[in-house]
Amino acid sequence: MAHSENQQSSFSDIIELNVGGQVYVTRHATLVSVPNSLLWTMFRQKNPTELPKDRKGRYFFDRDGFLFRYILDYLRERDIVLPDFFKERGRLQKEAEFFQLHELSQRLRRTVSKDVSPGDELGAHGDPEEASLACALSSSSITATAVSSPTPSLPSPFQKHGFITIGYRGSYTIGRDIQTDAKFRRVARITVCGKTSLAKEVFGETLNESRDPDKPPERYTSRYYLKYNFLEQAFDRLAEVGFHMVACSSTGTCAYASSDPNEDKIWTSYTEYVFSRD
Repeated sequence: MAHSENQQSSFSDIIELNVGGQVYVTRHATLVSVPNSLLWTMFRQKNPTELPKDRKGRYFFDRDGFLFRYILDYLRERDIVLPDFFKERGRLQKEAEFFQLHELSQRLRRTVSKDVSPGDELGAHGDPEEASLACALSSSSITATAVSSPTPSLPSPFQKHGFITIGYRGSYTIGRDIQTDAKFRRVARITVCGKTSLAKEVFGETLNESRDPDKPPERYTSRYYLKYNFLEQAFDRLAEVGFHMVACSSTGTCAYASSDPNEDKIWTSYTEYVFSRD
């Protein structure tokens, strides 16, 4: 017991965590509040030198940084309140399993099993009108499979009309020798602007919502971005679900890498592509 107490006392009262790139600051007492959980074992039974850290000395976990906020809420309150239209219950349940929070995992598992139904499969994007229409169809002779698998490029009755704007910023360097190959350096981020429910419908799991996680489905956002950095992937996906490009706008600038005009030139550009589905 004395050994365990010494291990615990070696941690500071305030703990900084890096979970998948998201930084959290919490109390040591919060992390060890659930006995026999993974965090309890790590921060009560081990020494700080045994735990992985990032370069700034924060304890590092290679897990979903966005979902960890709910794990931390549970540790504080022994309860969890999820936002409306929350579509990550299954993934959150897996995170609870990883952190060995068995009670939370069981609660989420029951919630997920209740949520799965033919109507939910068709109304998966949280729109009340779509959900009611899906329930009506599921009770008719039309199967859920036939309805949820429309022919590519032909919008189904469940697909919404609207606009999505794709933003992309890139840069490249041209050396003093104009014959040499340009050195490309592209920013690995493609932004998505539009109605929340429409963006989630189109891009699904490839959409990163971490900067605007609790937006209601009928609100608009310009803070989402994609988890890949190839424009063609975004264009292919938009075409598959019936969108077509209606406008495009681009700007560009040129600057020197240093004050010496003989040094390489750096060109940067920002382009927006506007897509519409009638």
